Amino acid sequence: AALALRDAAVAELLYSSGLRVAELVGLDAQASSTARGWVDCDAALVHVLGKGGKRRTVPVGAQALAALRLWLSVRDLTLPSTAQAQAALFTGLHGTRLSAQAIWQRLRQHARSAGLDTPVHPHMLRHSFASHLLQSSGDIRAVQELLGHAHISTTQIYTQLDFQHLAQAYDAAHPRARRPAGQRAPMRK
Repeated sequence: AALALRDAAVAELLYSSGLRVAELVGLDAQASSTARGWVDCDAALVHVLGKGGKRRTVPVGAQALAALRLWLSVRDLTLPSTAQAQAALFTGLHGTRLSAQAIWQRLRQHARSAGLDTPVHPHMLRHSFASHLLQSSGDIRAVQELLGHAHISTTQIYTQLDFQHLAQAYDAAHPRARRPAGQRAPMRK
């Protein structure tokens, strides 16, 4: 039961805040001068050390906060009392910091259990975070900041993916999107 709560908190935080898996595994349960990152549940913010040693702060959604609080309520009760277990936010059965590989395996396992044909991985949740924000806000600079991208060109990948989705919707639904070869749309007089 504790592992299910942990896994739910991991997935919710990855999607809610668009974290890289390396950023997620580096999170500590408490803020400290040595922490690579931590979650401030009261402020609904996650502080991470991203690529290039750059720190950034990202909002955490209500569902992710609820999942984190559930995990934190059982985390210390189910783990050995080692120094590393006390520091790491997400730990395994033996109290060691959860690895990126373990997160990949757990997400894949949960996807299979749910009957999904597509292998799910942590970066897929980051992509979903970015795409959903971009679709709803249209603010590519804000998405760039939230993802911790140094260059806007990296973030622009999501606009291309979004345009592909729009093109597919157009092709599927617009009456003049696709015509058989040689057939022209009727002319209006």
